[in-house]
Amino acid sequence: MNKNRPRRLHPFARTLAAEHRHGLLGRREFLSRATALGLSAPTALGLIGAPGLARAAGHVRQGGTLRIQQEVRPLKDTRTYDWSPIANLTRGTLEYLIEYNNDGSFRGMLLSGWEVSDDATRIVLNLRPGITWSNGDPFTAADVVRNIERWCDRSVPGNSMAGRMATLIDEGTGKLIDGAAEVTDDLTVTLRLRRPDITLIPGMADYPAAIVHESYDPEETETAIGTGPFRIAEHLPGERAVLERDTSRPWWGTEIYGGPFLDRIEFIDYGTDPLNWLRAFEAGEIDMNYESVGEFIGIMDDIGLRKSEILTAATIVIRPNQLAEVDGRRPYSDRTVRRALQLAVDNDVILELGYGGRGAVAENHHVAPVHPEYAELPQLGPDPARAREMMAEAGLAAFEHELVSIDDDWRRTTTDAVAAQLRDAGIPVKRTVLPAASYLPKWDQWAFSSTNWNHRPLGVQVMALAYRSGEPWNETGFSNAAFDETLNDALGIGDADQRRASMRTLQGILQEEGVIIQPYWRSLFRHHVEGVVGADMHVAFEIHPYKLAFTDDA
Repeated sequence: MNKNRPRRLHPFARTLAAEHRHGLLGRREFLSRATALGLSAPTALGLIGAPGLARAAGHVRQGGTLRIQQEVRPLKDTRTYDWSPIANLTRGTLEYLIEYNNDGSFRGMLLSGWEVSDDATRIVLNLRPGITWSNGDPFTAADVVRNIERWCDRSVPGNSMAGRMATLIDEGTGKLIDGAAEVTDDLTVTLRLRRPDITLIPGMADYPAAIVHESYDPEETETAIGTGPFRIAEHLPGERAVLERDTSRPWWGTEIYGGPFLDRIEFIDYGTDPLNWLRAFEAGEIDMNYESVGEFIGIMDDIGLRKSEILTAATIVIRPNQLAEVDGRRPYSDRTVRRALQLAVDNDVILELGYGGRGAVAENHHVAPVHPEYAELPQLGPDPARAREMMAEAGLAAFEHELVSIDDDWRRTTTDAVAAQLRDAGIPVKRTVLPAASYLPKWDQWAFSSTNWNHRPLGVQVMALAYRSGEPWNETGFSNAAFDETLNDALGIGDADQRRASMRTLQGILQEEGVIIQPYWRSLFRHHVEGVVGADMHVAFEIHPYKLAFTDDA
């Protein structure tokens, strides 16, 4: 491939620019969709006559130790990561092909860029030249193909990357299709998809997509060879973890994006009680937190901390597992039971009681108004009397549902509010609140429980991860052939307006099948002390170690 030729402008990019100019697309949505096609953010902004993106704030000082409140969890195979804090720890050592940012843009990290064919069945990945692994090996196209092969292995339990890479997988073998990922030269990989999939590039930016060396052993993730500017110096699950800057070699990204600035980053685990996070701030033990929640948002404001806020498609779902057995039966395999649970709950009330009104009411289908293909459906108001009747029709009027949640602030409170409304409708409920160590290993297996879900750029991306039949993160046990077929078609439709018709069908199926109670979309908050740079709350909870720094006067 001729590296000197100008990158071709995808024809759909000009259509997106025109839609933005006519007020049909917001700036964030335009950036997200245009950069997913392979445009750089500056090029995309140039199409709409907008100023380029500013670089990280200046006047930062080199060095220092930053202390972050965050759960410190055991490490495991990167492609099976199922919670953001795990990836935040290893992101300093194990990097990503692509980075997703708060402005909605996708930008190359280990990739310098990518090109998507007009029919979205061929994607060319271009690697940055000059990147080396921490052991001195050059980073090449063969490394990228090897990682894609890992991602495409459906035989690995918990490998959610296989769902993201579905259009590269042979249905018979459950592995990468022969010839679907090809090394064109040392810095170029060509992907050939068996059908169009607009979520493939966003999937490469998601947190289980960390890039690992050919020597990678999932049992030794803590000491894995990486391309990042830090190394893991300490890791004690439930207590603390430490990143130290790797001074043995220059980092490839310094000349491109700036950083790294810090000598050391400490992640300190104070558990799930936000009162402990507040006390850590007051005692001067931390400089920033992972997330601020509930009444503590206002309290942290009042003690003079700096706050960052962003409205997202992050959410919580209260879901019955349709495959779960309780006392020898599968109560949630019955659609009537699931719909009864859904009708008993008023989502407006849950937003207020469970999250203090800091967000937007949702509609029980896990697609947000911020998603470009969101389809507005008629409101399905709560009907507690009908819910009670339906539970009786299913023969479960006296059945006690055990509703499980993690023991923290907003998830526990939200789940408490749902349980209270179910009881008010005459549906017996037992609440079980578990510490993280007991809840997390079985998060996808509880018969009836609540789970938090991160923001994803596209609604179809969420559908493919959480509700397509047989996916590792399908915690509901939902399996519906019509849903799967409609979803697979929607994944190949690049125009969001055209995709919206399919999304209306998908959203409607989730509602009518009573798959989830999904009460609200979350505004996310984070606090930090004065003088910290790069600590703004990320739309998907990501912490990028190379961006973190202190200002000169901190």
